[in-house]
Amino acid sequence: MSVWLVRRVAQALVTFLLAATLAFFLMRLTPGDPLARLTEDRPVSPETLRALRARYGVDRPLVAQFSAFLGGVIRGDLGQSISHNGREVTELIRSRLPATLLLGGTALLLNFLFGIAIGVFQATRAGTGPDRALTLISLAAYATPSFWLALILQWGLGTELHWLPVAFMQEPWLAGRPWSLAGALDVFRHLVLPALSLALVTFGATARYQRAAMLDALALDCIRTARTKGLPERAVRWRHAWRNALGPMLTLFGLWLPLLVAGSLYVEAVFAWPGLGTLAAEAIAYRDYPVIMGTTILVSGVVVLGNLAADLAHRWLDPRLRTP
Repeated sequence: MSVWLVRRVAQALVTFLLAATLAFFLMRLTPGDPLARLTEDRPVSPETLRALRARYGVDRPLVAQFSAFLGGVIRGDLGQSISHNGREVTELIRSRLPATLLLGGTALLLNFLFGIAIGVFQATRAGTGPDRALTLISLAAYATPSFWLALILQWGLGTELHWLPVAFMQEPWLAGRPWSLAGALDVFRHLVLPALSLALVTFGATARYQRAAMLDALALDCIRTARTKGLPERAVRWRHAWRNALGPMLTLFGLWLPLLVAGSLYVEAVFAWPGLGTLAAEAIAYRDYPVIMGTTILVSGVVVLGNLAADLAHRWLDPRLRTP
């Protein structure tokens, strides 16, 4: 087990390094000047421009920039933002991360609650009318663009019916009071539409995976044995079959885990949600290299950690995967 864990952690580190390297060089090789937006509204002397380039490290050779970037990542220093007047990237990410964690965590919870329940329901009624109808609904939901659904929900439930707010995370007069009862309720009301927009377009994949895994589990010999012993169908379904169907769901959870920190750029933009997705969109528009790399590093790290956690959970749940 220890040898496997060391090998798996080493693979994760190599994967993370390759992802960071690829993102760095692809971004640097795209055409455009990251300082153009700072100088387009006012004339800047050559001396000032050289000082700005030296400040943000874009005047050095590409290999030197990459070396400085890796050293900063190891130290936890992601540099200074170009579009936010030199503000530290780690501080920017830290200020936006709670909003994205709230949105992504809520969407992830709704995704798996709906997806698992619907997948199990379909598997126990495979081939019936409700199974076919739910298959059509889940596939249609998964194929729906998140920004389109966000706009529809925003228009229908917000603009037309006035049931829920259509933008931001809090009303201005409640800003800074998220832990009061009124502030928490206001955040919840603002959270409903963006969280539903994300959950409704992702639960379809979870439901399909759960249905397939549950059908495989229900066909196992141990399930037939449990039924012949006279166990209630509910106990057979949830206590025995569902546990055997957890493996693919753990893998899927590892793949969905980046939703916690990445959220959806489009959904956050539609609802003006002050999270990392909005920060990344602004950074891309302004060619803010440090912020783009900071958010990329964060998402890449969560993807790698999610896959590692899924592998560990597989080995914990299935003794056959453990080394003697």
